[in-house]
Amino acid sequence: MGGAGSRSAIEWLVSAADDPDGCRFEWERNPLGISLLPAGRVWDVLILSGELGYPTLDILTRLMGRPGPVLADFGDSRMGFFVPPGTAGRWLGTGVRAVGRGTWIVVPYPGRPSGAVRWLIPPDGTGYLTDPVLLELAMHEAAAQLAGG
Repeated sequence: MGGAGSRSAIEWLVSAADDPDGCRFEWERNPLGISLLPAGRVWDVLILSGELGYPTLDILTRLMGRPGPVLADFGDSRMGFFVPPGTAGRWLGTGVRAVGRGTWIVVPYPGRPSGAVRWLIPPDGTGYLTDPVLLELAMHEAAAQLAGG
């Protein structure tokens, strides 16, 4: 990701911070290419195991084309799907960590490699997020596939 798309994604991401200008300044100079950003303001994040997350992402992509932003750790053990704020407070599913208001997530700088996490689907700067209802349907389908059903 480069150019205007990268700049708009960065602006969207730092809009979650208390001090967006300070966050952007530190983030752009951080040699690790990561920042801690608060969840619950601009997005919540639903964290799935990689085992469930990858087939869920495949199904979501078939259902809707391009889902909202998705993170993965470099060990591929976890994936984070960005969903609308407030989703974490209403999430009832088991085996999924719901991250919302009062929590922070590690976010990589778009377009720059980092050692901790990476974008599978980077933000596009528009604020587009994955619909949690579609995500849940995709998760059920993926779980059924994993169970051999």
